[in-house]
Amino acid sequence: MNIKALIEKRAALLEEAQGMITTCEEEARALNEDESVKYAEIFEEVRKLNDTIEAAKKLNEESSEEVRAAEQQEESVEVMEYRAFEAYVRGNAAEIRANNLTPATSPASGGALIPTTIANKIIAKVYDICPLLEMSTKYNVKGKLQIPYYDESTTAITVAYQQEFVDLQSNVGAFTTIDLSGYLAGALALISRSLINNAQFDIVNYIINYMAYAIKKFIEGELIHGTSGSVAGLSGITTSVTTASATAITADEVVKLHDAVKDDFQDGAIWIMSPATRTALRLLQDVNHHYLLNDDISSPFGATLLGKPVYVSDNMDNIATGKTTIIYGNPAGLATKFNEEISIEVLRERYAPQHAVGVIAWFEFDAKVENQQAFAKLVQA
Repeated sequence: MNIKALIEKRAALLEEAQGMITTCEEEARALNEDESVKYAEIFEEVRKLNDTIEAAKKLNEESSEEVRAAEQQEESVEVMEYRAFEAYVRGNAAEIRANNLTPATSPASGGALIPTTIANKIIAKVYDICPLLEMSTKYNVKGKLQIPYYDESTTAITVAYQQEFVDLQSNVGAFTTIDLSGYLAGALALISRSLINNAQFDIVNYIINYMAYAIKKFIEGELIHGTSGSVAGLSGITTSVTTASATAITADEVVKLHDAVKDDFQDGAIWIMSPATRTALRLLQDVNHHYLLNDDISSPFGATLLGKPVYVSDNMDNIATGKTTIIYGNPAGLATKFNEEISIEVLRERYAPQHAVGVIAWFEFDAKVENQQAFAKLVQA
């Protein structure tokens, strides 16, 4: 209920009543019959509004209490799982026994599953530091997925002038499908027990960041390059601009790459390149000697090229013969599918001879270009 609107309505009624009294005072008279009726109606409406406002405030207070209680319960679960995970990683048996904090055992690996709240933090971190994955069109479904696709560049619908009483000829292009399946991937990180045994070190957040970065680096690499026989990613881009030189990029070639993506798909487009390529582009100037690449704190990634954000990835190739050095386009044209959500578990005993603890992640995913018109790539000669 909008309490603010009720209060404003009450204030308007009281202002109207005050105006009636002021008029009577100025004219040195009493309220006439019509004014008296109106005055009484105003105060009856004010009384009802007061009751409604008080009831709404009480309801909001009770709702807020329920929300706070739910938040406190959620926080308590998160704190409990945080302590359970830290105690298990550090091997703190007393803490585990005192609070019954042992995480669920994973029979397959002899390890322990990371609590849900911790695993969710790792997954959320992956999306935070992997914008290509975050901005893609995501499908979370089991099994094989077929996405219908209509390419106007090869099968366009004809629109033409038509005469009356003559049949309209149909020329509808055929739909094709983009098939997404699932490919299992695993990531294993070993963490030093010396680091874990340092009581002053926040080992939980270290593992969250460490695993998230490892998973991000792998997934982003697959999204950019793909692997033959499994995830295709952006390696399936068909529109390309080839440079004249194998070891350099010109301003004209950057402009051609930008314009290779139609205007209808420019909204949301970004540049993807390596740090070394970005450094090379910083030196490029247009015919008026203005730099093409500019620092821009308002841009999502801190720099823009021809008005579009520049995302830098270590997974992109540097400038070299035959390499794809820049990808330009809208990441929403990339379809990603996770058959199995990322699951994380800790292996304490298995790597004890190495004085380490293993953290392992499993996930099953696939990625392909969903809309070819949304992307173009720059390939060195």
